[in-house]
Amino acid sequence: MIHEADGCSSNIYLVGLMGAGKTTVGRQLAKRLHRRFVDSDHEIETRTGVRIPLIFDIEGEAGFRRRESQVLAELVEEPNLVMATGGGAVLAEENRRRLHDNGVVIYLCASPDVLYQRTRHDRNRPLLQVPDPLARLAALFEQRDPLYREVAHVVIDSKEGAAGALVQRIEWELKQRCQR
Repeated sequence: MIHEADGCSSNIYLVGLMGAGKTTVGRQLAKRLHRRFVDSDHEIETRTGVRIPLIFDIEGEAGFRRRESQVLAELVEEPNLVMATGGGAVLAEENRRRLHDNGVVIYLCASPDVLYQRTRHDRNRPLLQVPDPLARLAALFEQRDPLYREVAHVVIDSKEGAAGALVQRIEWELKQRCQR
């Protein structure tokens, strides 16, 4: 297990498309590392008092992205944090810079087909409320995969394996980084 005494006290930020496992893995990772866990989308909902689909309905995606950038700017300043970002957090260059410069960014990567299987019944994902959600996921993957890879310090394939196995893989990667 990695502890601050190991000299590896950087925040950990999980990025990836919706359904990649950021929240599930992040919660378990934070528990194992004895850190606070935050899901940036849930933080936005807590601060606004409404669900993300309603923010999209009222303010559009641009309004939501402004809120997201503000929340990320505040959260990256907190110590001992494991954060699951929203899937689109990497769209803004300032967010990518903040995440990359203020912690270790882990990209949980999975194919659009895998992501579709995980998200197809979830109505709380505004970008997937379209006639062909799989095509939307493929388009989002094509757009965002290069951005996730640009910001990531570590890329983990999240298509297979339970969350616990992914947490162990991340811990191993973090330990390797700490020993450098």
